Amino acid sequence: MVKKAIFLMMAMLLVFTAACSSDGESGGTSADGSVTLRIAWWGSDARHEYTQKVIDLYKEKNPNVKIDVEYASFDDYWKKLAPQAAANQLPDIVQMDISYISQYAQNGQLEDLAPYLGNQIKVDDVSENVISTGVINGKQYGVPAGVNVLGFHYDPELLKKAGVDTFPENLTWESYEALGKQTAEKGLYLDGGVAPDIFFHYFLRTKGLSLYNAEGTGLGYDDDKLFVEFFGLMRRMIEQGAAPSPDIANQTKGIIEESDLVKGKGIGIWQWSNQFVAVQQVANRPLEFAPMPGPDMEKGLYMQPSMYWAVTSNSKVKEEAAKFIDFWVNDVEANKLIKGERGVPISGKIKDAIAPELSEPTKQVFDFVAAMEPKASPMSPPPPVGSPEVIASLADAVEELNFGRITPEQAAETFRKNAEAVLANNK
Repeated sequence: MVKKAIFLMMAMLLVFTAACSSDGESGGTSADGSVTLRIAWWGSDARHEYTQKVIDLYKEKNPNVKIDVEYASFDDYWKKLAPQAAANQLPDIVQMDISYISQYAQNGQLEDLAPYLGNQIKVDDVSENVISTGVINGKQYGVPAGVNVLGFHYDPELLKKAGVDTFPENLTWESYEALGKQTAEKGLYLDGGVAPDIFFHYFLRTKGLSLYNAEGTGLGYDDDKLFVEFFGLMRRMIEQGAAPSPDIANQTKGIIEESDLVKGKGIGIWQWSNQFVAVQQVANRPLEFAPMPGPDMEKGLYMQPSMYWAVTSNSKVKEEAAKFIDFWVNDVEANKLIKGERGVPISGKIKDAIAPELSEPTKQVFDFVAAMEPKASPMSPPPPVGSPEVIASLADAVEELNFGRITPEQAAETFRKNAEAVLANNK
């Protein structure tokens, strides 16, 4: 009876140990040489579906590899990742957003991929401006899953209704405001407003500056007149009817079907290139691209990763994880499944190989990104720890300004005070 009890206790202990080792831990290598990877990402159902097909293809070509997947919506993804990071049980490969990669890198939770570049991960036909976007404090913590670029997505027929046959070349902020007055006179918005942090950062880059300083300990500009200049212009666009008031914009924020462009009330939208296809599909009519305003558009423009693939420092199979990232970057069959949904592929060979597989709107995206890439400058360092709070503070100050409750000068002062308080924690 005693021996039987001991045997049962040992059996239960083995089951318990096995359950703990397979639940929430990174993958590993079995005695027979097989490898298990854990991969996590966020996205829509469509993204989950094709990503699983890519994973199945990888397993087909690498029969010794088993892959466990974890995915969620954007918000739920980070809620799940945080406790895994605290317990040192992150998946082997994680999808990283530009707003979070600095935090995870500085916390020691991501692996430096520099030793794998040129070995397990081939990047010989990837632009240095693109691959360097994953460098933080001198280490390569991420490889872009794809890239995007800012631009204006517009309806050429609505532009003609406003009395403008073609979108102006070499657009400046002054001519942009003048164009807004012209479209407003015809009862049409020129645009739906801008994301404050993204477009103010672009504006600062045209001046040789950025939203954050290089150390991430403060703002990257000293003169608040730049804030007043940019957001004062955006406020005037609302006042003259060239952009919707904030109460109207808040009703449609994030809902493509309710956007002014889709409803035929607005000529265009300033946004990232990877958002073009979804808008085109919902609008169900031809749309076109136009570059960002200048002067010095080339200084402001940059190729931004739609997201990164990163390998976690707690992974026991880092080399196999790196091989999967290489598969994502360089395998033609895989990219025929992806079709640029996570941004335009970073490999030049892959872009050429999958071009015949693309829909017309996706071809427009690829062509626009290809046209802008030679004009782009290196991206600023990824946003520092605390950037989500800074971005929220900027949005609040700009909303108060756009409602007319405070002046541009007051908004600039409020934002600086709040942002500097957050970023001071990085010193």
